[in-house]
Amino acid sequence: MIDNSVRLIGNLGADPETKVLENGSKLSKMSLATSEKYVNKEGEYVEKTNWHKVIAWGKLAGIVKTHLHKGKKIAVEGKLVHRKYEDPEGKIKTISEVIASSILMLDKVKKK
Repeated sequence: MIDNSVRLIGNLGADPETKVLENGSKLSKMSLATSEKYVNKEGEYVEKTNWHKVIAWGKLAGIVKTHLHKGKKIAVEGKLVHRKYEDPEGKIKTISEVIASSILMLDKVKKK
């Protein structure tokens, strides 16, 4: 049983950033936009966008680098992690990220 599981479907807000670390590991960072649409109490149509930081490692990071770019629709499955860091002013910040275990490309393939 997996206690920490996240599934998101959305569009990439920018081209993923991929780099190779000193130890040889590949890392890709992505910004994923998910949308929620509803009608509020006043009967107005509302669309809310949430942004999620997604991290891919290893072979998955290589696939991200090769096949994904800004605007692509993807489904991500992984786990949610929180980490803390100190900003340049010395304040402690907390960041939440999804560590991807799988990514599914959802855009239709155009036939030639």
